[in-house]
Amino acid sequence: MNKLFNFDKNFGTVIGTDEAGRGPAAGGVFASCVYFPEVNTDLVKKLDRLNDSKKLSKSAREDLYDVICENSVNSTVCVEVEEIEKNNILNSSLKAMKLACENVICQANLKDFITIIDGNRLIKNYNYPQQFIIKGDGKSASIAAASILAKVTRDRYMEKLDKEFPQYGWAHNAGYLTKEHLDAIDKYGLCKYHRPSFLKKHFEKQLTLF
Repeated sequence: MNKLFNFDKNFGTVIGTDEAGRGPAAGGVFASCVYFPEVNTDLVKKLDRLNDSKKLSKSAREDLYDVICENSVNSTVCVEVEEIEKNNILNSSLKAMKLACENVICQANLKDFITIIDGNRLIKNYNYPQQFIIKGDGKSASIAAASILAKVTRDRYMEKLDKEFPQYGWAHNAGYLTKEHLDAIDKYGLCKYHRPSFLKKHFEKQLTLF
């Protein structure tokens, strides 16, 4: 855990950002930004399981979510399906990151800092120092924390959408194209929360069967 916080310390004052939901075929894409104003031994101990959200159990993510929220300046932003379809998923993800980071910068009144971003892309039209970190959610404390906030928030959002459209199984597949989800799409068709552009190949495949 000290390794993750020391990684951030090497940059000076940092804010970290990550996204959740680029791959699914339903629901919006979320991005979070996290800034830890004070890192002490107590916080490091509380976050002893901090890691890339994909490597943690749901219960671990939920526990860490509360600790992160209580000890950071943070923001989570969702860009919904309509905008994803209009501007593509990459641009929508970067926009969510930009808005989340700008919210944190404003809340924390930051002046001299750098934004570190999970992945291999810089944020577009962003007027602050930034650097992307490949696999940053396993290297940086602030990026790992952002990955957890984004993942937990999106999972809760998909559970809410599942109550409106329970036939797709979103409470447990989060909108990813599992066999269950694809079978439900074939049976019930698409709903307003689906991303049609993500399903072109599936429908093209279906057409070849006739």
